[in-house]
Amino acid sequence: MCVGSIGDWLVKRRLKSPEKTALVVSGRALTYREFADSADGVATLLTELGIVKGDRVAILGNNSAEFLILMFGVLRIGAVLVPVNVRLAVPEISHVLHDSGARVLFHDPEFDTKVRTLELPAVEHVIGLGQGTPGRPGLGRLLVPAPRAADGVAGGDDPAVILYTSGTTGRPKGAVLSHANLTWNSLNCIVDYDITASDVTLLISPLFHAAALGMGALPAILKGATLVLERAFDAPLVLNLIETLGVTMVSGVPTTFQLLAEHPHWADTDLTSLRTITCGGSAVPSRVLDAFEERGLSFSQGYGLTETAPGATSLSATMTRVKQGSVGLPHFFADVRVVDEAGDLVPSGILGEIQIAGPNVFVGYHNLAEASAAVFTADGWFRSGDVGYLDEDGYLFIADRLKDLIISGGENIYPAEIENLLYSMDGVTGAAVVGAQDDRWGEVPVAVLTVRQGTSITLEAVRAHLQTHLARYKLPKAVVVVEELPRTASGKVRKAELRARIAEVVS
Repeated sequence: MCVGSIGDWLVKRRLKSPEKTALVVSGRALTYREFADSADGVATLLTELGIVKGDRVAILGNNSAEFLILMFGVLRIGAVLVPVNVRLAVPEISHVLHDSGARVLFHDPEFDTKVRTLELPAVEHVIGLGQGTPGRPGLGRLLVPAPRAADGVAGGDDPAVILYTSGTTGRPKGAVLSHANLTWNSLNCIVDYDITASDVTLLISPLFHAAALGMGALPAILKGATLVLERAFDAPLVLNLIETLGVTMVSGVPTTFQLLAEHPHWADTDLTSLRTITCGGSAVPSRVLDAFEERGLSFSQGYGLTETAPGATSLSATMTRVKQGSVGLPHFFADVRVVDEAGDLVPSGILGEIQIAGPNVFVGYHNLAEASAAVFTADGWFRSGDVGYLDEDGYLFIADRLKDLIISGGENIYPAEIENLLYSMDGVTGAAVVGAQDDRWGEVPVAVLTVRQGTSITLEAVRAHLQTHLARYKLPKAVVVVEELPRTASGKVRKAELRARIAEVVS
């Protein structure tokens, strides 16, 4: 199958469904015709600025129509989009811009002050997404019809986006995703989640992250569905949008859905339009499954990484209980295997490293040839760095990250196993288990928890809850209660940060 430029998608959507609502943002609706015309305007502007195929264009912004218009305008001329995580500190943003070699930086007005403090050695043009301020031009032609741009000049194997990994250890690396990578991932979503043109997809996760972009926005646009964009998650707003806009699809992390189920309006909100609910990041706790099933709703779950654009597996809603704890089967156009340290396949039920192959697997890391080579096997499989196993039916179960493995007295402890059990404790709203240095055992597990207001959690209660399910060496040696777990934009806990924070507490 010949895969071309994603930049051409809106050209075809303008022909096939010009008056269909493409985007809904804060009550403002854009048709696919308006969406495509605006992207053409961006493409024309970039061309006038001298931006050509292969040049990098960065955006520092929250979810908005402008974000997606910019993306398609950039891809339209074969340039490469670099979405920047707005939560990064100034030195981290400067690293992303410098490492990517971005020639243009677009940014939301709210980040104007931050942008003024950035080191911008390669950036030639800084453009605000508003009307601009003195000395700081704005993107005035955005959403204004402009001369049609030439057809996209990029091919399927050309880079489309550079997404910087969340940087839980060391400096973030730029994962280069091609037009083909993102297209095949979108096709996987359409096939495995039955996305249709009549769907109304609510997107509450940030577009600068692989999950929202690859699993939410792009599949919906490819299929010609309607995308509802929100800047951030807000439980009452989400419930209202589902009811008033007839939302059919929504994605999030377990905490998202727990907060929805605990909201006072949960019971009386009309949720009958919802057809597909997808969850990533970690397994959905049983009590959250229970709350949604009481409303006649089930989850599709999945697993993936930035480097896989990002989907690798999906678990259908019909199998959520049958294979509870699993992240499902490989996506339709992807393959997954589990191997031992020698690279040999392991039998079902045996832990090993998860490896992924398929047209969705990334090109490599930007300007990091050695790091890119290190994550691919000799026969071309991507080494995820995750530990898991396949059951007898081929369903994948995640044990943990190799780098998060705790070795205590020579025994391997996988934090995810303990965390899943902690989530079943009454009053626990968030759980992470990390290793702390110990003179006798080398490392010992420590549970870091967030709890419901008014709940008291003790080490004795935690150990009593776990001891019937786990060996004694796996039981936490300390419990630390915090107001909030530090997370990446994708919702994953920053365990390196937690390890540093708890070091003094348990020393």
